Amino acid sequence: MGKVFVIGVGMSKFVKPGKGGDYPDFAKEALLNALKDAKVNFADVEQAYAGYVYGDSTCGQRAIYEVGMTGLPIFNVNNNCSTGATALLLAKEAVEYGKADCVLALGFEKMERGSLSAKYLDRSNPMEKHIGVMSEIVGLEASPMAAQLFGNAGIEHMKKYGTRLDHFAKIAHKNHKHSVNNPYSQFRDEYTLEDILKSTQIHGPLTKLQCCPTSDGAAAAILASEHYVRTHGLENQAVEILGMEMCTDFKTTFDGTSINLVGYDMTRTAAQRLFQKSNRKPSDVQVVELHDCFSANELITYESLGLCEPGKAGEMIDRGDNTYGGKYVVNPSGGLISKGHPLGATGIAQCAELCWQLRGEAGKRQVPGANLALQHNIGLGGAVVVALYALGSNNKRQIGLRKVAAATSEIGFQVTPYFKILEQVMLLDEENIVDKFRGTYGFKVKKSNEEEGYWLINTKTGKGTIEFNNTSVKPEVTFILRDEDVVELLTGKINPQKAFFQGKIKLQGNMGLALKLTELQKIALQKLDVIRAKL
Repeated sequence: MGKVFVIGVGMSKFVKPGKGGDYPDFAKEALLNALKDAKVNFADVEQAYAGYVYGDSTCGQRAIYEVGMTGLPIFNVNNNCSTGATALLLAKEAVEYGKADCVLALGFEKMERGSLSAKYLDRSNPMEKHIGVMSEIVGLEASPMAAQLFGNAGIEHMKKYGTRLDHFAKIAHKNHKHSVNNPYSQFRDEYTLEDILKSTQIHGPLTKLQCCPTSDGAAAAILASEHYVRTHGLENQAVEILGMEMCTDFKTTFDGTSINLVGYDMTRTAAQRLFQKSNRKPSDVQVVELHDCFSANELITYESLGLCEPGKAGEMIDRGDNTYGGKYVVNPSGGLISKGHPLGATGIAQCAELCWQLRGEAGKRQVPGANLALQHNIGLGGAVVVALYALGSNNKRQIGLRKVAAATSEIGFQVTPYFKILEQVMLLDEENIVDKFRGTYGFKVKKSNEEEGYWLINTKTGKGTIEFNNTSVKPEVTFILRDEDVVELLTGKINPQKAFFQGKIKLQGNMGLALKLTELQKIALQKLDVIRAKL
């Protein structure tokens, strides 16, 4: 599996439903902005994942065709409010597992005014179990269902931990204040705490100014492999996705608590897995974009993400540890409450904000010293996606890739004579064995001093060739390993599959071709002594 980087992001302004154009217009604007930011052409995009909730089949194609029609695979994605981050996760995996080097994640929505409601009344609703359990716990009221679900979670938190009404209001106050500096935000008005507390009550602790609006808009992200980043000179803007995790509901979602009913355990489990796999801690993070569909959800998510201990969210808010000058800056974009919530676009808009923050391009919203960013995008029904983004360091500029000195000569590499032997095996092949291994294979080999050499084995035609530093041909599979390990690989001292799972070998591209090359290695070993005597 290879590293994955966000090389470009773009958005349209989020607007009140009906106040802008149609979804292809929003998508075109966001996609063109992302391509411009990435400094790549649309023709370079090999796959696309298009997320939306409200729309007919193949809206993704209709939206992307506004920019180009190249025959690329387009996958349409729907996962309720977590649709955007789900599309992003699928795009990441396409790059990570070598299916493509440059992939688009696009999210868009054209919504109706007012609260969300069911569209298909002649079949089971995905939320019927959630609503049934809520009815058993606290009963149903006339307010919007989503507001009841999250409002009840807020009420439960108040009863259990002594959380106050002003804690929820302070979250909305913060997010509205943050949005003033975001040109893409649907609302850019700052309110006093009193304004928020006195706005129309919706349900429980939630007032109107603590609830996200419905919105139209789009966001896009271009993801790329490390090879693509290097060959296109994009190191200075590439943001690495350190990890992404998705969880769906557990049985505990329906255990009779309002907090679990809105995905607390989903988020907690996904976050724990994310931090463990990336070898990071919540305290390492500086900036967070999380799913504040309601202020109550932001509050309980502080705890489920591990930003504070359970029951301590109120204290975290009172300390100001969720805004500038505190431990974390949460939702510098203004969050869903103020920026808006076009369902399919939200997760990718979060990614865009975090990339701008890490690249130091967030303007007046900039979080000082931001180098590790956390994303949280949740949809009831249910699914949650969490992600970590980071930049490394190179000289005075923070970037997503550590520069490696490229070797100008193959002299000094332990592996050099073994590639010579392999080349001789290919040249002396009288049985046309090479026909079984047609393809292009790249080898990135690092010496102990971190100098990196690159060999290309090209068996597409004839006997095949092995060339040093030939980057004009894109390999179908690339092996990344250390000098001493590639020697052991070519001499049969280590099993290729075992070395892969031990982390000694990293692969990018076609796994099937990689396995074929190991067969060529075995043939070379059989003739090793004969060939070595001739060199």
